[in-house]
Order: sequence, then C-alpha cells, then structure tokens
Amino acid sequence: MLFIFDMDNVLYEYNWRARMHGLTDLTGWDFHELRRRWWHDEGEWQAEAGNPPTGEEYLARVNDALESSIDVATWLDNRRAAMTVWSEMVEVAKKASSLGTITVLTNNGALIGEQLPTVSHELVPVFGEHLFATAHYGARKPDPTVFSRVLETYNASPEETFFIDDMPDNIRGAESLGITGMWFGPNHTADDAWQAMSTFAAKKS
Repeated sequence: MLFIFDMDNVLYEYNWRARMHGLTDLTGWDFHELRRRWWHDEGEWQAEAGNPPTGEEYLARVNDALESSIDVATWLDNRRAAMTVWSEMVEVAKKASSLGTITVLTNNGALIGEQLPTVSHELVPVFGEHLFATAHYGARKPDPTVFSRVLETYNASPEETFFIDDMPDNIRGAESLGITGMWFGPNHTADDAWQAMSTFAAKKS
C-alpha cells in the first residue's frame, strides 16, 4: 500500500499570509502586487508543474518578477517562518509507514522541492528520501497526471493508494484515478486521519 501525504495544512500549519508579509518586507511589494507579479498561472503555478525544472532557475525567475535579489537561504528562511509542524500528524505518518510506503506530495516549485529536507526537516526521520514537490513530477495537483506519475514511480495501483490533502479539488483529482482520498479539513484531527488510514488498510489486507 502507498500513503501519500500533502505537506501544508496536513503535516504543517502553513500561514501563507505570513509568508507574503515576509516577502513584502524583503521586496517592498504589497500582497496584491506580489500576487500580480508571481503568484499566478504563468508564475508560481507553472513552477509547481515543473517549469522551470531547477531551483536555480526558479529563484532567478522569482527575482526577475519581483525585481529583487533574494538568495536561497533568505527564501528558505521566509518559507520556513510560515510553517509550524503538527507533531501529531507526523506521528500518524510514522504509524502509516508500518502499513505500507509513505511519501509527501506538495504543490511547490523546484527550489522548495530540492530543499524539502531542510525546510521540512522534521519529516526526514519518518519519510527519509520520500519528500517530493509536484515540480518533480512535472504536473501540479489537482491534475490527475501528477497522481498517475506518483503511482508509476512507486509501482502502486490506485486501489492500494490512500491520499490525504486539505484541498477538496486535489482529493477529487486523485479520486478520479481510483485513489482513496481523505479531505483533511480545519476540524479534522490526527485521530481522524489515523482512523481513516487504518480502516483503509484493514479493508485491503
């Protein structure tokens, strides 16, 4: 069995607004201007689908769009400052690893993808090298293509795969292939997640 975990707002609380405030301090652009310059289909969303393919190119494009000179360490520090680990959910992932293979799939570009062991270092003892951004697969959630490529990578069938994410659209993308999905909403707990995963595993055993 394969268990796919989203990262932001599943394994970590992610305060995107705090990240934008940090970038405002770094660039001078307000939230709306940051969105206009980078957070759109031809900027961040394209990057999350693997274009550009490397972290170096990603940061070059960001700096060009924002007319800035942010370095890698500063970009990572700003991203990390918006994240708070949910230890209870990391423990759920650890328990799920006893049932099958676990992996992370987060909508992010190549730079964060390359630096996930640093940005999300709490996950390394549990997930090992199985930390991936969608840029690695060349498609972003909710596109079913990204889920198909994860299945191919792990030689897993949809019927034997469980996916947890905080975005309903992403769940629907996975379920369109036959993957079992769980929407992890604001009122859900680690106990809810574990119950869903253990029930799924019991039905497959």
